[in-house]
Amino acid sequence: MPSFSATIITLNEAANIARTIRSLAMADEIVVVDSGSTDSTVEIARELGARVLHHDWEGYAAQKNFAAREAQHDWILSLDADEELNADAQAAVARWKTQEPRATGYRFARRARYLGRWILHSGWYPDYKLRLYDRHDGEWRGTYVHESAFVTGNVETLPGEILHYTCDSLDEHLQRIESYTDLAAREMSDRGARAGAVGMLLAPPWKFFHTYFLRLGVLDGYQGFLIARMAARYVRRKYQKARALQSRRAAPGN
Repeated sequence: MPSFSATIITLNEAANIARTIRSLAMADEIVVVDSGSTDSTVEIARELGARVLHHDWEGYAAQKNFAAREAQHDWILSLDADEELNADAQAAVARWKTQEPRATGYRFARRARYLGRWILHSGWYPDYKLRLYDRHDGEWRGTYVHESAFVTGNVETLPGEILHYTCDSLDEHLQRIESYTDLAAREMSDRGARAGAVGMLLAPPWKFFHTYFLRLGVLDGYQGFLIARMAARYVRRKYQKARALQSRRAAPGN
């Protein structure tokens, strides 16, 4: 029967890490890879029985692949520090451990909590995520943002959900947008994608319409409206930053 290592990457996650670790009680080990926390993340993780390693930040996918390589077991269950397995998912993983695996990867639905509300539309749900995989057949990919796990072979869906605790305030969401759009703009620029004026003009309102109406964000109440507005802001800031990068690179002497 399969044993597995749970892996978590962290940086200043003292407010979240205990919840994540406690949802992984069925794991045969828990590996936390920290990239330099200055709060009590490391101490909390060790107190709860996790093996904590330090690894300088190399990017989301690289950190998660490092954690998988350092694990004792070939099967990896990867969670972010602001996530947890709900009771149904915990029970499903416990049942999975009692039989031979039928796939090389397993995914869960992920449900996000945003500004105090569980989001069930807006393109945020069910948001399936592959998180349990055999490291010999899988890896994390993604140079900048939106890293994902990929496997060769079959993928099955397990019952239960990953609960994702996202933003507690608009300020926090705005800060994340600024951070992620820095990376997204670099990705666009590096792959040669043009951030044209027409795209910057039309893409943000289309993103709002798509999220709020076509993805039924309107059913998520005020939070759904904010999600759509912030999605449009993300697109606008990404284009603005990509255009600025392109201008600097095209300037004489660069």
